[in-house]
Amino acid sequence: MSGDALSQDPAELRRRIDTTKAHPARVYDVFLGGKDNYPVDRNAAAAALAANPRGYLDVRHNRDFLRRAVTTLTADDGIRQFLDIGTGLPTQENVHQIAQRITPDSRVVYVDNDPVVLAHARALLTSGPEGRTDYIDADLEQPGQILEQAAKTIDLDQPVALVLVAILHFVEDAEAYPIVRGLVDALPSGSRLVLSHLTEDLNAENIRAVQRTYTERGFTFVLRSKAEVERFFTENGLVLDEPGVVPAHHWRPDGNAPVPETADPAFLATLDDVEKVRYRDINDVTDADINVYVATGVKP
Repeated sequence: MSGDALSQDPAELRRRIDTTKAHPARVYDVFLGGKDNYPVDRNAAAAALAANPRGYLDVRHNRDFLRRAVTTLTADDGIRQFLDIGTGLPTQENVHQIAQRITPDSRVVYVDNDPVVLAHARALLTSGPEGRTDYIDADLEQPGQILEQAAKTIDLDQPVALVLVAILHFVEDAEAYPIVRGLVDALPSGSRLVLSHLTEDLNAENIRAVQRTYTERGFTFVLRSKAEVERFFTENGLVLDEPGVVPAHHWRPDGNAPVPETADPAFLATLDDVEKVRYRDINDVTDADINVYVATGVKP
C-alpha cells in the first residue's frame, strides 16, 4: 500500500471533503448511478443534463471505452501493469477487475486526490491473490510524486498502460501537455497511453452548454479539438493504435456495452431526470450524442 493514503484518520478525511463545491469525480459518480456524492454534485449533474439531456451518453460511453481498451491491452497486447490517474469513485468494472479477470497477476495503481474517493479506496483494493492493486493520494499535477509512489507497486522498467480517461479536460494547456510528457517519458518502450477527452468538434452547441454549467461552478473545463488530442500522442513520440482518435462509440465497438437493470415504470415515474440515468440504455447512441474523443497509442 503506497504512502499513508489509506491510513489517514477518517476524521481528517472528512475535514478535507468540501461539500459546498462540486467535484468532477463525484459528478461523474452521479452519472454512473453512484451513491457517493453530495447535493452540490447532483445539482451540477442536473444542470449539465438540462443543458444536454443525452449528455449521460458521454459519461457512460467514456466508461465503456475504458472497458474495451483495458480488455484489448490485456488480452491482445500483453500489458500487465496499469497506472490509472484520475480514477474517480469505485464503480463496477474498475481497471483491475477487467485486467485481472483476463490476467490474474496484473498490477494496477490508482491515483486520485478527492478525499471522498480516498475514503472509499478500500473498495478498489480488492486485488485477486496473484495480482496487486494500490492507491495513491496525489494530484495529476504532481507527476514526480505519482511515479515515485507507483514504483512501489509496478515495475517502471516494464511496459505500463498510462490511463488518462476524462481528466485532461480539467487541465489548462500550459500544464496538460508537460504533465503528459513527463509521465510518458518515464515509461519504457512498449508502454501505452489510454486517453479520452471532451471536444466541441462533434456537437458543439450541446457541449458548450454543458461547459458553461461547469465553469460557472469554478471548474477548469477545456474542450480540445482532434488535432489537440492527437498532440498528446504525437508530441511524445507515441504511435496511435487503430482507429486513431475517434468518437468514443467508434473505438473498436464490440457490442458488449452494459445493459441497464430494468425498473418498474411506476417507480421510474417517481425519479428525477438524474436518477433515471442509471436505467438508460446506452446502446441507442448516435453520432449526435457523443462529444468525447478517445484513443490509445504505443511508445516505440
